[in-house]
Amino acid sequence: MREHMLSDQHIKRIGSRLSTLSRSFNRQLSVISHYPRGPAYLLGGLGVCMLGILALPSESSNAGPALTSLPVTTRYIEPTIDSQVTREYALSQPSLVASTTQATANAQRAPVSIATPITSTANPLNWEKFEIASGDSLSSLFGQVGLNDGDLFTLLNSSAEAKVLNRVYPGYKLEFNIPATGRLDQLRVLKNPLEGYLFTRNDSGYSVDTILKTPEIRQSFKVGTISDSLFLAGKREQIPATTIMEMANIFGGVIDFILDPRTGDEFSILYEEKYLDGEFIGHGEILASRFISQGKVFTAVRFIDNEGEVGYYNAEGESMRKAFLRSPLDVFRISSNFNPRRRHPVLNTIRAHKGTDYAAPTGTPIRATSDGRVTFSGRKGSFGNLIIVKHSGGFETKYAHLNKFGAYNKGARVRQGDIIGYVGSTGSATGPHLHYEFLVNGVHQNPRTIVDKLPKARSVDPAQLQRFKSQTAGLVEQFNALAAQGEKPALLTLAQ
Repeated sequence: MREHMLSDQHIKRIGSRLSTLSRSFNRQLSVISHYPRGPAYLLGGLGVCMLGILALPSESSNAGPALTSLPVTTRYIEPTIDSQVTREYALSQPSLVASTTQATANAQRAPVSIATPITSTANPLNWEKFEIASGDSLSSLFGQVGLNDGDLFTLLNSSAEAKVLNRVYPGYKLEFNIPATGRLDQLRVLKNPLEGYLFTRNDSGYSVDTILKTPEIRQSFKVGTISDSLFLAGKREQIPATTIMEMANIFGGVIDFILDPRTGDEFSILYEEKYLDGEFIGHGEILASRFISQGKVFTAVRFIDNEGEVGYYNAEGESMRKAFLRSPLDVFRISSNFNPRRRHPVLNTIRAHKGTDYAAPTGTPIRATSDGRVTFSGRKGSFGNLIIVKHSGGFETKYAHLNKFGAYNKGARVRQGDIIGYVGSTGSATGPHLHYEFLVNGVHQNPRTIVDKLPKARSVDPAQLQRFKSQTAGLVEQFNALAAQGEKPALLTLAQ
């Protein structure tokens, strides 16, 4: 038992050593606190182990066997940071080293690397481009490019021409030229790819130049056959939807594109395409067209009269337009016809249905069926949003349940085919549709049959008939040649 007991002297030596080690350990903790948390915990644990080892009797003690001290090596590795490259700036990093001392020395010797803008040769004048979206304002766009309302005020008040900026619309494109000075040197406002304005800074403010570009006009000839609908047939032939709609509008006085077209009906169309710098920017005018519906051949050719009015006429110079379009929508189905004894779908009572209902998706454009003047535009009872147009000759048309109105308010003049509103389901409606009424001297008529009793619109003035023939002869010849290549019947033969 005695050999396992420590002498008083030995106990004193151990106490002295523990006191020394405690002070040393406190100093180590002070150093460790400057390291990241993970290495600090590691070093702390190693320190505790060292205390435990050193507290035991040393080699000089006669209380037990000798213990070999364990060396501890600590290494701090600086984290690696890869070179970063962004869309606008390239930032180069100095080489990293494992030793903190060496890294400091290198940093002292190495030159400071500064982020440098990447210069684009494609945009040397610092143009920044935006397209106006719904809800945007000039003030917000100026803010996006680092300009303030003071800069905008200066621009708007620099000249009378600058007032065009008071009315900008979604789809307009704005291009800012802002050099390193931070001031606006030029502003380009494009209404479309061909029209716009260029504002250029001068000593007194800004000058304004009109931008007018002339596109390259190419002609395109397409032939289609209806197997489902006119629009799908046009889509298969890669004809723009707007061009198909215009063709439907041209023949709208003689063909009902909701009920008349049948499977196997054919159409041919010669129209313009616009290109700018070799890039397609939109379609142009329809020059000539033919529609074969249920064995009947309808033809139309474009003609500009002495007054500059554009119209489409058949071979005899008769206008393709009737006094009224057969329908106010281009293509969609009829959900309810004119019926004096119809049961109302909402009220469940026998109530005369004094118009025709056209089922169509919300937002479908509604066209004025003839020239006239808007006499009412607003909310009216079960009709919901309603537009009433009064025409010459005692005719009146009504368009009900609109989702929203077009650009024509009460008192405005409208032309046949103008968009006066959009399909909706306001008022007493079970779903989106247009309710269309036709009145003659205040008496409701069936919109589907009354148009057949009305005269056509004016034809070519007899005094201009010879001019009509000479102007359209080239188009007729060209169209017929293209149609012949597809083994289709000729377009037309001009009247003698």
